[in-house]
Amino acid sequence: MGALPPVADLDRRFYAQVVDQLLGAAVLAIAALGASFLDSWVWRLAVMLGATVAVVTAYAVALGTTGRTPGKAALGLGALGEQDAAPIGVGHALLRTVVVALAGVPTFGFGMATLAMTAVADPEGRRRGWHDRLAGTVVYDIRPEPAAPESLDPPRPPPMVNLTAARLVPATESHTPAGPPPPAPVVPDRTALRASRPQQRWRLTLDSGESVVVEGLALLGRSPAARPGEQVRHLLPLESRDMSISKTHAAIDLVDGGLVVTDRGSTNGSVLVRQGVSRDLADGRPTTLLHGDRVRLGDRELSVAREA
Repeated sequence: MGALPPVADLDRRFYAQVVDQLLGAAVLAIAALGASFLDSWVWRLAVMLGATVAVVTAYAVALGTTGRTPGKAALGLGALGEQDAAPIGVGHALLRTVVVALAGVPTFGFGMATLAMTAVADPEGRRRGWHDRLAGTVVYDIRPEPAAPESLDPPRPPPMVNLTAARLVPATESHTPAGPPPPAPVVPDRTALRASRPQQRWRLTLDSGESVVVEGLALLGRSPAARPGEQVRHLLPLESRDMSISKTHAAIDLVDGGLVVTDRGSTNGSVLVRQGVSRDLADGRPTTLLHGDRVRLGDRELSVAREA
């Protein structure tokens, strides 16, 4: 069995559930509008019950066969088997869907809050709520793996070969000239050359005036936390007035003496500003930073400076 996908963060799960709730509410609202034209309250009730059963069944079939509801598909999540990350089947998915549905409107949202609390308090650290344990699921982040670091520098043109000059070079003699062989070329010590070069430091300056010299992996967000096995040098918590910053919003790291920034699946995304031109950062894809760049994380901003 291959490695399991990473466990989804609670922020993305919350927004996926909001999408599913809104879609379900829209279907029921249309059903209620149609039922309002019926004279008998019995038929009105039957229409509403039928619409509710149809929504729950559709969600259960989608979840059981693919692991994804519309909300989870939009957010790149999948509720899959805890052992093999495979679809759980319609039966288990129906149980999970009914529990989530009953925890919503019928309990005025208190049931949803309870399920969220059980996910936060999961002793295994896999954020499994009571509904996940009943159905044997784990909500995974099943977005594609990040690609290699992407540089914003313009591509260099391929080298040009001067064929005319090459034809004018006289041919060398095929025989080996007499006398002792020429001395071997001196190969410079690359380690010594690197040591002789001046060391460069990278400094991040927040819009609040705080600054830090990057000495390793730095995580930024409302309450940044390392993934299992990550060696983190800096944890930089950022306050957000409008809650537009995710818990672990972005990462900045040193790579071969340079600096790269990676959006860590934030809800509102990250933006790189270079020479006045803004560009959204691809989720999970490292992007090279240059001196003078600025990075926007929600309602906060930081600047990048290279120091000799």
